[in-house]
Formats: sequence, structure tokens, C-alpha cells
Amino acid sequence: MFHIEEELKKLPSLPGVYIMHDKHDAIIYVGKAISLKNRVRQYFQKSRNLGIKKEQMVEQIERFEYIVTDSELEALVLESNLIKEHKPKYNTMLKDDKNYPFIKVTTGEEFPRIMTARSMKKDKSKYFGPYTSAGAVKDVIELTRKLYHLRTCSRVLPRDIGKERPCLYYHIKQCYGPCQGYVSKEAYREQVDALLEFLNGNHKNVLKDLEEKMYQASEEMRFEDAAQYRDLMQSVERIGEKQKITDHPGEDKDIIALAEEGSDAVVQVFFVRDGKLIGRDHFYMKTVPGDTRSMILSSFLKQFYAGTPFIPREIMIQDEIEDQDLIAQWLESRKGKKVRIVVPKKGTKEKLVELAYQNAKLVLRQDKERIKREEGRTIGAVKEISQLLGMENINRIEAFDISNISGFQSVGSMIVYEKGKPKRSDYRKFRIKGVKGPNDYASMEEVLTRRFVHGMNEQEERGNQQLEQDYGSFTRFPDLIMMDGGRGQVNIALEVLAKLNLEIPVCGMVKDDKHRTRGLYFHNQEIPISRDSEGFKLITRIQDEAHRFAIEYHRSLRSKGQVHSILDDIPGIGPARRKALMKHYKGLEGIKEASVEELSQIESMNEKAAKQVFEFFRHC
Repeated sequence: MFHIEEELKKLPSLPGVYIMHDKHDAIIYVGKAISLKNRVRQYFQKSRNLGIKKEQMVEQIERFEYIVTDSELEALVLESNLIKEHKPKYNTMLKDDKNYPFIKVTTGEEFPRIMTARSMKKDKSKYFGPYTSAGAVKDVIELTRKLYHLRTCSRVLPRDIGKERPCLYYHIKQCYGPCQGYVSKEAYREQVDALLEFLNGNHKNVLKDLEEKMYQASEEMRFEDAAQYRDLMQSVERIGEKQKITDHPGEDKDIIALAEEGSDAVVQVFFVRDGKLIGRDHFYMKTVPGDTRSMILSSFLKQFYAGTPFIPREIMIQDEIEDQDLIAQWLESRKGKKVRIVVPKKGTKEKLVELAYQNAKLVLRQDKERIKREEGRTIGAVKEISQLLGMENINRIEAFDISNISGFQSVGSMIVYEKGKPKRSDYRKFRIKGVKGPNDYASMEEVLTRRFVHGMNEQEERGNQQLEQDYGSFTRFPDLIMMDGGRGQVNIALEVLAKLNLEIPVCGMVKDDKHRTRGLYFHNQEIPISRDSEGFKLITRIQDEAHRFAIEYHRSLRSKGQVHSILDDIPGIGPARRKALMKHYKGLEGIKEASVEELSQIESMNEKAAKQVFEFFRHC
């Protein structure tokens, strides 16, 4: 048994990381401390005003553990790794985890290649980037292939020279063919050096050379070649336009700003590499009550730079943060060079941070509007349905449907919507066991009985064995049941619930003659709904989803041969005769109404088989 008061007395006055667990032994918070004894004890001091976030967390703590480190810096690194690994509930979390692409030139090889890479390695290659767009990397590689004719293949050279035929790029004049020995190491290396100069941002020589070739080709009346050189010039110019100089050449920096509203936050990052703005990206943060801007930015820096392979020389942020010097020290140890975290107060740098902030605000506002629209489609739609039915607090809706195609075995479906959104993990499907023939009412009775009896058994088992609340796949009961149909289906559901002593509201989704949703059947009356309302659209989605799920399951079973037709139960009717009957009559109703004489005329049928079919449906 873990006694918190006793364990608090054992805490050392050393730096380290502390880990809080709840009653399920799940990690809910990870933090670092210069002194574990002082820091952890603060959580359990009643006189301390911890804020809403920390107070809620403390109420859930069942036990804690700690890891001692040699320094606060080590604690910071460990904290960052543990947060990233376990994603604790009460830690501010970075939602995005991206690896940005690099351009890699394998200069350690005798015949270097150019390719895309997702991480930097110590492998004697040269890396350029990172870039925020994989498409931009692809464009650059395509362009450089046309300009410098370097290989992109994975052949091991010079070992594999002459072993295989040259690839397509050689034939379209985008590779010199070193795999065939068509170019010397010296000549190839000259092209590699020119490529490296180009990737470092020196485009003037390339543009001048292309321009000369374009004019020469034009004078020689090689107009197609001239057009190709012109297109290449335009491509080089476009790349140059994308890489606008922001400050001093040669500098690598990230410009970071935060916008927040309520529990939502967006961090905007501008990436400057070699003095050029190569792109930007934004990240969503999941915050908790009580988080300050400083805390959110600090959490972002630790989580973001723990997962990125490249660390710039300078990081510009809009506010002073907790552990600023310590984080800078940690980044220096990772980079192996000096790293500065600065808060610009004036000039161009401050304007850049302000620009990042404006972009973050814009993303947040747009996201808010999107969320608002989504809530109108989901939560708002559920509220509309609640008002129509005169109910409150509808959260979970379960809808049921039966699929019976061409006399094949019936199957049932149960779909679940929570807060207006499908919860596919709770979807369930049923093979009808106790009903023969296409009887939708009896099939629905079986499905509902099995669903709720199973749920009641799980609830009883959970109570007897003191299991978790989420134990079992049928334990949670709905706030509202929706039946795919009108009065008949609703009455079947009410009868099942009455037998089981359950009180759950049931309504039917009524369709018109064209099989389109018309309204709801509730308390023995049909309630019309405006077709333009979000509630109507949600009902339609639920109805369509229940039908789709049932049909999908039915088809999967048919494809596996796990369902059979009612015709299979008739003596003398095998697959060939069943197929012939269904092909001629298109459904069971036609077969039921046919005479012996008519049935005997069908291909592969005889009088004896026709009598068997006729008699079967007369006594069915």
C-alpha cells in the first residue's frame, strides 16, 4: 500500500523528475525539480494555492515515483522524453509531431547521389534544410537533376558499374550514366561541386549559364532546346523567390509566437535557414486551465526540439519563459554549438515575431470558426433533436437496422453516435440466429434482446467483481434509441425494453415513398422536421450510416459464403437451381406467388423440384 505522507518524508533534496499516477496506475503528470523534496511536497500542502489545474490533478494522485538526476539539465531532458512518450493528461501537450524533409547529397560516395531524407545522420553526407514542404524538396531535386545530371539510383558504385543497363534518366539526358562508366570521377565531381554551390543559394552563375545556352540554341534554330532552357531559368527564379532574405545572410533561426483563446492555442513557427525564410508551420497545443503563456511556450520548446533533428543557432520568442537559460543550455548540448533564445524588443526582429503572432491568431480564428461550424453539425443538431422530442441531455444515440437481401440470411447492425459524431469503436453487428426467413420484426426483436441482455449481464458482472466503468462492450446504454422505420419497429423496441424492465426513449426514423427521411415517430405521433435544419441532416446521416453498416456486413458474409438463402432449406434446391430462380424472379416474393407449372419451366428445374418449392412456401 502506498502512503503518500510516508513517501513524502523519503524524498531526497536532489534534482530529478517526478511522475504522478492515478488509481488506474496511468501517468497523469510529469514534472522536473531542482529539489524533489521541496517541489513534490508543495502539491500536498493545503495552504498552497495551486490553481484549478493542479488541484484537480492532486485529487487523482494515488501514488508518485521519481528519478534522481545529476543536474537540472538532465532532469529537463528526461522530463521532455517522458512527456513525449506517455502524453500525461495534465501536461500541456504538443499535438503535432512532424519530421521535416532535407535534401541529402551523399558526398561520402565516389559518385554522389541527391535524395530526400527525413533526418540528419553523421554519414559524411551534406544536408540542406529542413524544408517545410515535401513538394518543394521534390521540385528542387527534379530541377537539379535536369541541371547537373546526377544520379538518384541506389546502385553501389563503382562496384556495380556495367552490371545492369542504364535507367530511364540516362536516356532522357538527366543522368550522365556513371553506372556504365560513361563519365569520369573528376568530371562528375565538378557537377557535384556546382550542385552544392546551387543548394547553398548561389543561383546567379546557373541563371547566366542557362541564359547563354538559351540564346545559343535559339541562334542555331534549336527552338525546343531553347524553350527547355527558358523553363529551367523560370524554375530557378521561382526557387530564388521562395527563399527571401530576412536578415543577415548565413543565419539559421526559428521565429516562434503563440496565440491563445480559452483552452485553445496555436504556435506559429517561421523557419529561417542560411538567412532565407524557407517556410512556416503552425502547431496546435492542448492546454489545461491555469497554463500561462510562458508555460505553454516553454512546453512547446521542450517538446518540439526534443523531436526535431535540426536546432537553429537562434530562437526568437515573444515572451520570456520559464527555464529559458536551462532550455538554451540543453539545446546547446544537443547541437554542440551555442544556441540563443531571445525576446526581441525592437527593430526587424520584433516585427518578425509580431508577424508570426498575427499568423498564429489568424490560424486560431479560422480554426475556431471551423469548430463552431462542426459543433453546429453535431452538438447543435443533437440539441435540435432533443427539443423536438422534449428531452434533455441526449449524448449517446444508438440506431438499429436489419439487412435482408434477396432471401439471404438476415443480419442486424447497431451504430452509435455520441455528441453528434459517429463512435465507430462501439459499432456492433449481429448474425440472426433464431429467425428463419425474411422477418424484419422478429429479427429486430432478436437483435435488441441480445444487445440489452448482454449489456445487463456485463453491468451485473462489473458490479459483482468491482471492475472498471468502461468494462464490457455493451455496458453503456443509450440516451435515445433510433429505429430505422416507423410505428412497427418502434413498438418492437418498446416491447423488448418492457420485458427487460428498461426505460429508454425510442423513436423511429420515418421515410417517404422515395425512401428519403421524412421525420421522427415518437410517442405514437409523427414529428415533421425542417429539411434545412441540422437536426434533420443528422437524422439522415444516422439512418444512412445504420443502413450502410448493415449492408456492408451482409455483403462481407455473402462474399465469404457464410450466409445462405432460405431457398437452401428446400430439399432438392442446390446452388444452380437457387441461382436460376433468383435470376428469373428477382426476389422471394415472385417465387412465393408462382405456381408449380411456372416454377417447373425455369432452367434446371423439374416438376418434382417445383413442387418442393411450392409446398415449402405454403407451409412456411
